[in-house]
Amino acid sequence: MNKLLITSEQLVNPLNNQTARYRICAVYEGDRMAEVELHRTDNETILNHIYIGRVKNVAENLHAAFVEIAGGKVCYLPLEDLKQPLFTKKTSKKPIAAGDELVVQIAKEAVKTKDPVATTNLSFSGAYVVLTSADRRIGISSKISGQERTRLQTLARKLLAVETENTNTGFGIIFRTNAAQAEEAVIREEYLQLKAAYETLTAHAPFGTVYSCLYKERPFYLKMLMDADKSALAEIVTDEKQVWEELKAVDCGNAAIRFYEDRLLPLAKLYHVAGQIEAALKPRVWLKSGANIVIEPTEALTVIDVNSGKNVAGKEKQSNHYKINLEAAKELAFQLRLRNLSGMIIVDFIDLYDAQLNQELMTYLRSCLSKDSVPARPVDMTKLGLVEITRKKKKKPLAEQLGI
Repeated sequence: MNKLLITSEQLVNPLNNQTARYRICAVYEGDRMAEVELHRTDNETILNHIYIGRVKNVAENLHAAFVEIAGGKVCYLPLEDLKQPLFTKKTSKKPIAAGDELVVQIAKEAVKTKDPVATTNLSFSGAYVVLTSADRRIGISSKISGQERTRLQTLARKLLAVETENTNTGFGIIFRTNAAQAEEAVIREEYLQLKAAYETLTAHAPFGTVYSCLYKERPFYLKMLMDADKSALAEIVTDEKQVWEELKAVDCGNAAIRFYEDRLLPLAKLYHVAGQIEAALKPRVWLKSGANIVIEPTEALTVIDVNSGKNVAGKEKQSNHYKINLEAAKELAFQLRLRNLSGMIIVDFIDLYDAQLNQELMTYLRSCLSKDSVPARPVDMTKLGLVEITRKKKKKPLAEQLGI
């Protein structure tokens, strides 16, 4: 069973040796950190916040608009995301023009030199349901199958049928993985709460002023709790009184909530938080067999190289390489989650000259990636033996969270 840890710690940026205090939320599998998200305590995230923004200009060649949500803070709005926009001020008959004011939500945070990405498809997340204002499809977590999937599809149609009957708007519904264990009444109640939040926002938006924030997402550690598989979560531990009080007010499933009070041994030291984060920033990861993988993120993609290292092949060379590749596949899937590496990933496994072994390796890799809460999948193995993986971009990589 897993454990969720919420604490604060001073961390060092290895590029400039500057220290800063971070609030850290991490999922532990045994004594090993498996997922982590951290934010500087003096720098608030704007991800999923909803603003009234003003269009600065429309770049037809980029098929995008640039929307200012605060003085000097500009977001990139792809025009294909201009779905059911809620304008609070219109300056022309064009679909969107400079000077227009409209409601936008931050879908992606700024990454290095890139502006934050905004959307007009507003979404409100709960523990079991995500309500979307413009994308009116029914979505169900890929981890839910069989009778549970059918049950949720039926429930979604009921909810949306009632909505369409009562109003002219309608919503889309996405069921999260945790919905598989939830009763229908609980899901329905959460959906109605999210719907009420959306209706309150849209009712007040026309009277709001430009650059005002209409909605703030809950703290990132509560969001991470919602994203976690609660069926695998045994305990949530924190040494921060405010966080502990917040946890008692939200649905934590069957996980026990514990307030850690030992001042002689801080919680972050007990779980070796700084050390595990430092290790997750290093390119080389050693495997138990003596082999290793080298992870090198670049601007365009992430490259992972599998090396036999200290594992010297004996008589059964191909068999030995196959075992190393299986071990590497499991570890690289783990490292993608821990480091939050996304986009295009290329893996150079040790060459196997048996087509059947390559097929078995791809099947095993697919199984390892399926455990990730972020959609990730192997695409193919090229003629050169390189394996292509894609992983959806949701949050900043761990290195960027530290400003590296």
